[in-house]
Amino acid sequence: MKALIADYPPGEQVGWHCHAHAQLIHASEGMMLVGTEQGDWAIPTGHALWVPAQVGHQVRMAGAVSMRTLLVPPGVEVALPGRCRVIEVSALLRHLIVAASSPDAGSIPARQQHLLGLIGHELNAARQVHSHVPMPADPRLQGLCTAVLEAPGQELTLEQCGERLNMSSRTLARLFQRELGMSFGEWRTRARMVLSAQCLVRGESVLRVALEHGYQSPSAFATTFKRTLGYSPRECRNPWACAS
Repeated sequence: MKALIADYPPGEQVGWHCHAHAQLIHASEGMMLVGTEQGDWAIPTGHALWVPAQVGHQVRMAGAVSMRTLLVPPGVEVALPGRCRVIEVSALLRHLIVAASSPDAGSIPARQQHLLGLIGHELNAARQVHSHVPMPADPRLQGLCTAVLEAPGQELTLEQCGERLNMSSRTLARLFQRELGMSFGEWRTRARMVLSAQCLVRGESVLRVALEHGYQSPSAFATTFKRTLGYSPRECRNPWACAS
């Protein structure tokens, strides 16, 4: 097992690359946006992205980031699928990552094997979090989705979006479902919650983030946030507050 440790300033990018081993990308502080051919993942503090071997990806920092990455060799048995997945990092897994990242982690072979085994168990037990924002291949939908990402608080109906693209709302709905497997409303909600998570990590208030992302009620925003991402706005701002 090899640990990659790096601290990045806001806006820093790591270009497209891949690894021969599976990879666990974890931010001990800050938020990362990881892009693959399948879409974008938002990885806030307290979470990690599982990237299978040979999967190309790039990373962009949303604010200052302390990255702790583990390259997991084939000998570690994990039940995670052969696709990228965002997982919640338990308090134990967080400490294991820190221990595995220490300079003397491999100096004692028996200790190294125990760390590998424990990390494998924690990965198998980790709760998956759905913060993947897929992007469509159709150029027309790409433009629409990009506009939403740039102005997530804008309230556009499906009919208004269809008018922008010179198509009926029914045609747009079918195209969106075929491209992404979800409705436009579902996609916009997912995108809004992922973008709002970045703002919360930066310390912005729940009220301000809710208003900027199209919600008039902080309680309605918090309910949607928890249902979509699997953790609350409070946990996003302080991911270890609820850790046992």
